[in-house]
Amino acid sequence: MYQAFSAQECHQPLVCVEKTLPKLQDDEVVISVQYCGICHSDISMIDNEWGISNYPIVAGHEVVGSIEAVGAKVTHLQVGQTVGLGWHSHYCHLCSHCMSGDHNLCSDAHSTIIGRDGGFAEKVMAQASAVIPLPQGMDAQSAGPLFCGGITVFNPMVQFQIKPTDKVAVIGIGGLGHLAIQFLNAWGCEVTAFTSSADKEEEARNFGAQHTINSRDPAQIEQAANQFDYIISTVNVKLDWNLYMTTLKPKGRLHFVGATLEPLDLTVFPMIMGQKSVSASPVGSPANIRKMLEFAHQHQIQPLIEVFPFTEINTALDRVRSGKARYRVVLEW
Repeated sequence: MYQAFSAQECHQPLVCVEKTLPKLQDDEVVISVQYCGICHSDISMIDNEWGISNYPIVAGHEVVGSIEAVGAKVTHLQVGQTVGLGWHSHYCHLCSHCMSGDHNLCSDAHSTIIGRDGGFAEKVMAQASAVIPLPQGMDAQSAGPLFCGGITVFNPMVQFQIKPTDKVAVIGIGGLGHLAIQFLNAWGCEVTAFTSSADKEEEARNFGAQHTINSRDPAQIEQAANQFDYIISTVNVKLDWNLYMTTLKPKGRLHFVGATLEPLDLTVFPMIMGQKSVSASPVGSPANIRKMLEFAHQHQIQPLIEVFPFTEINTALDRVRSGKARYRVVLEW
C-alpha cells in the first residue's frame, strides 16, 4: 500500500487515498517518488480542460525519485538509482516512429497520467525505457520540471537544428519560457524575450536574454522586422501571429509549444514570399531527454522553483492555477 493524492471529481480538492501497485511487468520499474513538479497539463487533466478526464485521477508527470524495484528484464537501471519520469510512461518500441528514435511520436505511447496513476503519490510505475537517470551531481529537487517543461523547449532546438549563430526569440516568460531562454542562451544564440510584464524584463535578462520586447506594444514588435531565425511561443493565448511572422527572417520558423486553443489566423502570401514556416511539437524522445539533462547539467540550467510539501498539494495546485508561480512548483515528500 502507498499514499496518493487523487482527484475524485472535477473541480474538487485532491484527497489522500491508499493505493496498491499493479503487478510489476518484466520491462517495468517502480519509482519511490521524492519530488514531483506540477505542470499545467496536470491542471488540465484534474479540471477536465481537455474533455478527456476519467475520474479518479492521480496526476503528476515531472517525477524524480529512486528506483525501488526492477522487472526481470530490466538491466540498465538499478535499485537505489536516482531517476526521472516525464509525460510518457510506455512506448510500443515497434512502430516506425519508435524504430527511428522518435518515441515521443508513438501513437501507442502511454501518458503517465492518462489511464494510469502518475507521480502525485509515494510510488509510480513505468516502463524502464521511459525512465531516465539523472546525471551524477544534478540537483534532484529542481530536476522534475526538466522532464516536461525542459524537454518541451529543448526538443525543437535539436529537431530543427537551431544554430549557435541564430537570432532567436521566446514569447512568454513563464514556466516554459524561462527555461527556453536559458537553453537558447547556453546554446550560443542571441536571445530576445517577448513579455507582457514589465517586471519580468529584468528576470528575462537574468535568465540569459540579451534583449526584451514589450509584447503589448505593436510598435516595438514592428521594429523587430526581419530579425529572427526562430521564434518559440510558450503561451496559450491568441496573439497577432501575422505581426510576429513579420519579425522572422526569410526561411524563419515560428514554433509552438504552448497549446493555444484558438485557430491560428495567418496570411499565407507573406509566408510564401519569405519561405517561412510554422510548426509545433510535443515532448521529446528518451534519447533527447537524456541529452537535455546532460546539457542542462553541463551549463547549470535549472528551473526557478517554489517548493511545497505534498500535504499542501491543493494550495500548490491553486498557486499554479493563479499564474503567480515563479516559475515552476515542485512537491516534496
